[in-house]
Amino acid sequence: MKKKITAKQAAFLLPLFLLLAVFAIYPIVTSIVYSLFDYRTNDQTAAGLYTSSNFNAPLFYEDCDYVTWYLEDDVTVLPDADAAKMRGIIDEVNALAAPYKDTKEVVKINDGDAQALLSKVSDIRGRLEAIFAANPDAPYYNGPETQGTLFDEISSCVISSNFQGLAAYKQLLGDERFGKSLSSTLLFTVVSVFFELVLGMALALIMNKAIKGIGIVRTTALIPWAIPTAVSALMWSYMYDGSSGIVAKVFADIGLIAAPEQMLLSAGGAMTAAILADVWKTTPYMALLLLAGLQIIDKVIYEGAMVDGAGPVRTFFSVTLPLLKPSMLVALLFRTLDAFRVYDLIAVLTGGAQGTETLSIYAYKLMIGQSNYGYGSAVVLAMAVCVAVIAFLFVKVLGAELIDDD
Repeated sequence: MKKKITAKQAAFLLPLFLLLAVFAIYPIVTSIVYSLFDYRTNDQTAAGLYTSSNFNAPLFYEDCDYVTWYLEDDVTVLPDADAAKMRGIIDEVNALAAPYKDTKEVVKINDGDAQALLSKVSDIRGRLEAIFAANPDAPYYNGPETQGTLFDEISSCVISSNFQGLAAYKQLLGDERFGKSLSSTLLFTVVSVFFELVLGMALALIMNKAIKGIGIVRTTALIPWAIPTAVSALMWSYMYDGSSGIVAKVFADIGLIAAPEQMLLSAGGAMTAAILADVWKTTPYMALLLLAGLQIIDKVIYEGAMVDGAGPVRTFFSVTLPLLKPSMLVALLFRTLDAFRVYDLIAVLTGGAQGTETLSIYAYKLMIGQSNYGYGSAVVLAMAVCVAVIAFLFVKVLGAELIDDD
């Protein structure tokens, strides 16, 4: 029978819940909200979360002020008839901007008023362009190009709702670049984790032996894992360099690549380079997790297997692997999720070029490089779903529990 959590126990758990709320739940909720909007900070019409039309009144007043200021110069070079028309336009623009002189913030506006305002601006612009077209050779101080830019800005002061619902996820399904990034991520994850498991298992079996100097072996084996990933990637980039890198030269000499320059400048070479660097760095971590599992296996079981005549191979597959199953789940789960979310290694090594762009790299380029937080959030959430599916499959396939209820 399971016991209920007391108030005192809940009080001890409260800091954990607060940390989860701030650093886990809040970012997820924020990403979900962002993904429902066409949210782009490099475009003033989409630089916020607008569920209804908005009007940038301060910018509208400022732009109108510039229009009249420039027209005051241009009107002096026109014939009297057209000058009178332009002065009339100046008065109209001033009248249009006057109500917003003291407004200092973006305000909401209903669709009808927004369309009426845009129609009025469009009408004024059309009549102004007709005056410029009728006097193409006049020595304007500013001219139609300047006014065209200003009227474009005036039109953008009416900000329509950028709520798009699930449109970003629909776009995601047809996004060829997303598909390629997902394929590259899966390839990197499967190949790197496979080699890390095989090599990590071998290293763990060696470190589990009670032999002289094993402490030094264990310490030395963990050095690659202790090196920061960015430093490790930079170090490997020097060794992969086509002009002076020793690894690139060795691979070219033994025929794995046609020339040293192709190590990071070809799709196959760049992905191989990233996987090799990741395997070198993270195999000790895998070995450490597996070693912890090996050391809790009772030695009496191995003695019984020897008495029954089981050899090393039979003992490994019949005794070690079944008893190591929970530890393997933890090691594989941690490493697979970590590899699937890889960013820093590939960002430093290739920058996502030559077919090595992973989902994390793609999301970074969308949100930071292009300031597209709406679609970038959709990519991040898709990656989170993939991570959840991977975790679920690992637990179900290996049939082990990370935490025992007892």
